[in-house]
Amino acid sequence: MQAYVIVMALLVAGGTLFDVIHKGSARYFFENWRNSKRKGARELGSGELVSIAVQTAVVDVLASGEFCNVKRRIAHLLGMYGFVLYVLATVVMVFNPAAGGIWAQLWWLGGLMVCVGGYWFWFFIRVDVAAEGRSPFRIMRADLFILSLLASATLGLIWAATGGGVGVLFWLYILANTVLFAGVPWSKFAHMFFKPAAAFEKRLAMANGTAENLPTQSRDDPEQRKRHSMELLLDAPMDMGLGIKREAPRHY
Repeated sequence: MQAYVIVMALLVAGGTLFDVIHKGSARYFFENWRNSKRKGARELGSGELVSIAVQTAVVDVLASGEFCNVKRRIAHLLGMYGFVLYVLATVVMVFNPAAGGIWAQLWWLGGLMVCVGGYWFWFFIRVDVAAEGRSPFRIMRADLFILSLLASATLGLIWAATGGGVGVLFWLYILANTVLFAGVPWSKFAHMFFKPAAAFEKRLAMANGTAENLPTQSRDDPEQRKRHSMELLLDAPMDMGLGIKREAPRHY
């Protein structure tokens, strides 16, 4: 099993590298960063860069601050931290069979967190299910990561609950893990590495004034209000026109 875990780690590293090269993600981020620095209204100091990096790590990564929907954020956090516990405990117990104890409990906890967050997302939160009325059993290639992750956690928990051993459940569990870690180039697995970089770059752009060429004024900004040609909108309340947010879009 130790050799298998090492092979899976190599597949993740190789798949991520292939994804970066194939999609040109690294080149895009570095070029965008250089353009942002060149066009920026001001140059950021090392202290500001460290502060932005910390904010990115704490808010965007550890707390999944990008999600405005509370349910979506909770489901994501359950899946993310569950996956970390699940993988970490697996690695520890594979390379140190005597570990047991707390690591076995963390493995169970991680697997359950993945299942709760993953199934909640799959059946109730996904946009195409919750807002577009599509069947939760409609599967696309982009679903490879979440489905293989759920299969891994579910089969692993069932396998452990039924006493373990090398049987059909065990090999199905191995198959699910192989698809999960070997399918990086064809799934959204690699996005966990790209999203922190994108979040960091976005914060840099806001700090140096380029704002990714997006408007920075909001409706409550006096200068923005002056731009309205309709007198009605000059002193309009800030929540005017936001009626669409009063209820979830379920009118399919």
